[in-house]
Amino acid sequence: MFASLDLLIAFVLFAFVSSITPGPNNTMLLASGVNFGVRRSVPHALGVSVGFMVMVLAVGLGLGEVFKAAWPVLYTVLRYAGAAYLLYLAWKIATSGPVGTASTAEPKPIGFWAAAAFQWVNPKAWVMAIGAITTYTPAQGYVANVVVIAAVFALVNLPSVGVWVMFGSALRGLLQNPRWLMLFNVLMAALLVVSLYPLLFVESTFHP
Repeated sequence: MFASLDLLIAFVLFAFVSSITPGPNNTMLLASGVNFGVRRSVPHALGVSVGFMVMVLAVGLGLGEVFKAAWPVLYTVLRYAGAAYLLYLAWKIATSGPVGTASTAEPKPIGFWAAAAFQWVNPKAWVMAIGAITTYTPAQGYVANVVVIAAVFALVNLPSVGVWVMFGSALRGLLQNPRWLMLFNVLMAALLVVSLYPLLFVESTFHP
């Protein structure tokens, strides 16, 4: 297991800082909190944490390297498919209206499975997973340590991303004016589009 308590504490700090700082997940969760409230955003937050835990396990057990070496073309396809999906999510956020307004298709929050699958095309998630495995996973008892790393990361990640949902929900009162809500959603969509930069132009941040 872990070589020392100091290493575990250092990893928990890394997990907290990397989980709570801005990125595509937290941007979408903030927007979800504003548009749908805490309760309806819970599946989204759970999908982020569980999906990321599975990703850390897979990267730690070598799936990322196998995928990259065996199917490099599909790896490139995944990057650009991820970019297209991120643009779609940005458009959905930008065009979200106030909940409860008359509409033929009422906006819905991102669900558990969609949030979990999104981790595989999220450049920040790749950086976090690779950093956790390469920096904080002792070689002795490696497989058990990968499981511990993934589980601890999920436990730290869930309340961290939950803060963004609650912050978004707290802003709902300030964004009752449809114009301010529209401006907020457009700003969140723009931040998602900006987050495409490392996915498309900084290959090393995406490749395991």
